[in-house]
Amino acid sequence: MPQSADPPGPRGRLDVIRRRPLRTALAALVVLAAAGLIGSAPSAGGAAALPGGALRIDTTGCGTAPAQLHAGRVSFGVTNASKVYATVYLVSGDASLAYAEIPWLGPGKTLPLATTLTGGQYEIRCVFSSGPVLSTGQIQVKGTASGAVAGYLPMGDKELTKPVNDYRSYVEAALPKLLAAAQTLDGDLARGDLTAARTDWLAAHLDYERLGAAYNSFGDYDDSLNGMANGLPQGVGTASWTGFFALEHGLWHGRTADQLRPLSQQLVSDASGLIDDFPSEDTDPGDLPLRAHEILENALQFQLTGIADYGSGTTLATLDANIQGTEEVLSVLVPVIQPRDPGLLDQLNKELPALDAEVTATRAADGSWTPPAALDTARRQRLDGDLGALLEQLAVLPNLLTPRNHA
Repeated sequence: MPQSADPPGPRGRLDVIRRRPLRTALAALVVLAAAGLIGSAPSAGGAAALPGGALRIDTTGCGTAPAQLHAGRVSFGVTNASKVYATVYLVSGDASLAYAEIPWLGPGKTLPLATTLTGGQYEIRCVFSSGPVLSTGQIQVKGTASGAVAGYLPMGDKELTKPVNDYRSYVEAALPKLLAAAQTLDGDLARGDLTAARTDWLAAHLDYERLGAAYNSFGDYDDSLNGMANGLPQGVGTASWTGFFALEHGLWHGRTADQLRPLSQQLVSDASGLIDDFPSEDTDPGDLPLRAHEILENALQFQLTGIADYGSGTTLATLDANIQGTEEVLSVLVPVIQPRDPGLLDQLNKELPALDAEVTATRAADGSWTPPAALDTARRQRLDGDLGALLEQLAVLPNLLTPRNHA
């Protein structure tokens, strides 16, 4: 493990700025902090004034904790005296549940391990990046406390293996449909039928947008198939711009079929290449819980605002496809969410279909999609608020499903 000044972080394509809003990372930290599950910098008279006391840890011991405490707010000032990183947990006496944690406490650093406990048996567990897993003796907490933190079930990193495999199977089954839709669009342009091409462009694009959790496993194909023009040297005039958005811009800005045909041929080639390449690409297990939130966060940022509209006015259709993609991710995560927060799962299973119905209700009588800017103010505000409320629920998943080995 790294010994540098910066703790190790999750792998990811940080260059894909449009797919990596900072709010996602911050949301996970806010959820931890709000729940009292993560340490923060000690304030004057704060941690020291609470029961618990100082805890000095190193790779030979997890410190000495009080044998007894009274129920209520507790805080242990944990100092990492080792030369490696440590993750520190407050767990139940049988180690089945965790109640607070300090992830990646750096060498020489001190943070409080604070939470509210009711009566029972607890212990503190120290997991060092160099390998040792150590615990304090049992801590007996006496009495009861209102507002006590409910323990959470730690998850091992292998628990996401089946959800990842199930999702990859879903993607592998969907990619041939994407290729067929791209071929249909290419055929329209080969015949010079721009009207059919506009209809079939949308069908093909939605097939791709339903795969929103997999883009980090698509290598360079995500940019070539679905890259937007922002950030390109000449914007929409960049000659190397390809994919769905380049085709959309041309189809709704007067380009001829002959001019657009090279783009549709490239789309077919890229879709075919993705089918061949996908089995060799890895899917980070941590991607699924993150994408369960991030797909619709991107939709709020790019689709509901109309930023991703290059002329078709169909970003609400894309939002609808993103909701369906989120539902698919959620379906494979059910086995790991259910034992940890069944109430959250029930809520998401109600709110996602409700939002989907709200979005599809914006379609005109002839089946065409209404651009977000054309919605009346009340409907736009309601849709924005409902999507924001759903995102608050989904923001819990990345932290809830973070692997906590040896917790």
